Amino acid sequence: MTDFLDDLRQRLPAMRLLTDEGDRESYRRDETVHFEPGLPLAVALPSSTDEVAEIMRLATSHRVPVVPRGAGSGLSGGSAGVEGALTIVLTRMNAILEIDHGNLVAVVQPGVINADLKTAVAQEGLFYAPDPASYEFCTIGGNIGTNAGGLCCVKYGVTRDAILSLEVVLVDGRVIRTGGRNVKDVAGYSLTHLFVGSQGTLGIVTEATVRLRPAPPPKRTMLAFFPTLESAGRAVAAMTAAGLEPCTLELMDRTVIGAVDDWHALGLDRSAAALLLIESDRPGSAAGDELAAGEAACTDWGATSVVRATDPTEADWLRQVRRLAFRAMERFGVARMEDVGAPRSLLPELLSAIQRIAAAHEVRCGTFGHAGDGNLHPTFVWDRGDAEAEERVQAACEELYRAAIAMGGTVTGEHGIGAARRDFLELQRGADAVAVMRSIKTALDPLNILNPGKVL
Repeated sequence: MTDFLDDLRQRLPAMRLLTDEGDRESYRRDETVHFEPGLPLAVALPSSTDEVAEIMRLATSHRVPVVPRGAGSGLSGGSAGVEGALTIVLTRMNAILEIDHGNLVAVVQPGVINADLKTAVAQEGLFYAPDPASYEFCTIGGNIGTNAGGLCCVKYGVTRDAILSLEVVLVDGRVIRTGGRNVKDVAGYSLTHLFVGSQGTLGIVTEATVRLRPAPPPKRTMLAFFPTLESAGRAVAAMTAAGLEPCTLELMDRTVIGAVDDWHALGLDRSAAALLLIESDRPGSAAGDELAAGEAACTDWGATSVVRATDPTEADWLRQVRRLAFRAMERFGVARMEDVGAPRSLLPELLSAIQRIAAAHEVRCGTFGHAGDGNLHPTFVWDRGDAEAEERVQAACEELYRAAIAMGGTVTGEHGIGAARRDFLELQRGADAVAVMRSIKTALDPLNILNPGKVL
């Protein structure tokens, strides 16, 4: 390994390379609290595609594993360290290279912060839709790696739906481009979609061409409170069946409502079993009509109160209620956020399964998430150092995965398989499908040095 690091220093003398143990330790973990990663051999911070390509040529020559990493905000262990591997941190590649009005695209490097891209295009009357809860600090490269979702997915889709083209460095240092600026392009296999969501196991993304939209009107926002979780779930199912397409349709249960209110004293209805955050960005009176239809569905299913924002400031305040959910739960102890999903019509059943499983294993759980697309984040909390409680949480999560799969759902809606859910991929996809994935992995990474042990 010393020869590898010596070669890196010789070939890339201007590149920042961290080898001090304290520096390596700081890049060891992502946000996955229940996964213990390895310590990187070293940490490289390249600033160009050429540097990434040279790193990969040397890594292949020396048979050294590599772990691509962005901001480290992932929740599946996907960018966590691998013992003896080189972690490649792409945050220095953070340029917005072009905003193309004519084709409604932007060309960006992987280290660009999601919020920075949103701000830059908004100044030109445009909109980048993908909206993870961590948008203020997560990177576009990380979003691509996990195919990240967010609060706007119910209307605008996940990261995959906003990616037109990628520049990717392959394991041997070759650089390829997938796709282009065309809205329609079916030439050959869809390599762009192959790399999106692959969590750095097939190649390293060094540039992306992303889809933009004209900026929508300001959102109209409301909260609806419910006496039971089931009634909130039924209201969501009713909105889906009615063909409503709000830009945001989020849920929080009583535990999360209380946690957020304890933290910020927002005056929320703590007696409610659940709340829904519903937003519309339709133009003119259409937004009011959409919220009125959503309110009618909530009332039909027993909503006890509905609160509408009267101005943009109040709307932002209501939106922050949902964005505070995970950090509010973290204040109670170690918080493990899960990421299960089910077909939208089965959202009430998924909510019931979460409640039943948490009670059976006697674990504390608060649930929030993207109700409009059937993706929930039950968050289990236990006291730091309580090994017995952590074991019960692990058992609850495994039972929850099986319950979601039995509904035709998924063990991960947006966080990725990574390392944390790897053992359940075959149960969800089937042995033959996973064998095809392994064949693709072997074809692109025959030495298994790209993020080994992740996904497969």
